[in-house]
Amino acid sequence: MVPEENVESTGQISEIVDWNKVHVPFKKPNFELSSREDVKNKKQWKNLKQIINQEQSLSWPEEALTYGSIDAPPSFRPAKKYSDISGLEATYTDPQTKMHYATTDEFKVIRKLPGDIVGGYLTLRRANVQLQ
Repeated sequence: MVPEENVESTGQISEIVDWNKVHVPFKKPNFELSSREDVKNKKQWKNLKQIINQEQSLSWPEEALTYGSIDAPPSFRPAKKYSDISGLEATYTDPQTKMHYATTDEFKVIRKLPGDIVGGYLTLRRANVQLQ
């Protein structure tokens, strides 16, 4: 804080504010800082799964909105494609096998794979395509 004699000489601050008497709306006037030993009921955070399970155990009216009942509209963005080999975000698709790949090295590996292995990868991705 600036000394009083310096304030008057510079003319920057016209009066000195006593911050103990100023009312600040976001502060609680009778707030007391407590030590960690005094805090017995520390709030435990719940994850989303715990909240949903707790909501399902209670009886709610039909029109009540809960985490499980809110329907989200479908996304307008296209789904991201990930490489079947490395798991990286894939920008390419092999036209013969319909497998996604991210690099040219993965493309070479895909072309060397036998048909049953390719079918296994597509089954894992739930792209049930019958290869001939």
